[in-house]
Amino acid sequence: MTTEVQWSELQRDPKSVAALADQGDVRVRRRDGAALLLTREDRVRSASEGSVAAARALRNVLAHLPHDVAANALLDEFPWVDVLPEDEKPQFIADFARAFQASAELGEWSLLAQVIREWRSTAAIHANPALAAKLSEPVTGDFGPVPAPAEG
Repeated sequence: MTTEVQWSELQRDPKSVAALADQGDVRVRRRDGAALLLTREDRVRSASEGSVAAARALRNVLAHLPHDVAANALLDEFPWVDVLPEDEKPQFIADFARAFQASAELGEWSLLAQVIREWRSTAAIHANPALAAKLSEPVTGDFGPVPAPAEG
């Protein structure tokens, strides 16, 4: 359960907002920025432990399933997996499982999101045969000097 309060309420009566946080998460709305989420540390720690256990279990399940069964299981959530060539589906499953576990252990889900984004882009290329053929051609010719990386 998430309760919403205004920033001014947190400033005016922090004890009552802390009491709300004992009951569940508190979303603090601010006029000048993104909302903040106030949650108790013990709930975050418990959720993190649970997500790591779930990630390890999913990794093991995916590792023990035949690749076509695992791909079909992920197809409901990621319908674009169907567009991937058969020989690339096992790699997607392995990358997904590894990124899922790493994300859970780190508590940083952007890693999993990046893997999904990259594989979705790969599927989009395979969905366009002309583009897939063009990108699969050998590179010929000299494209000139490569500029130095920009700082920043």
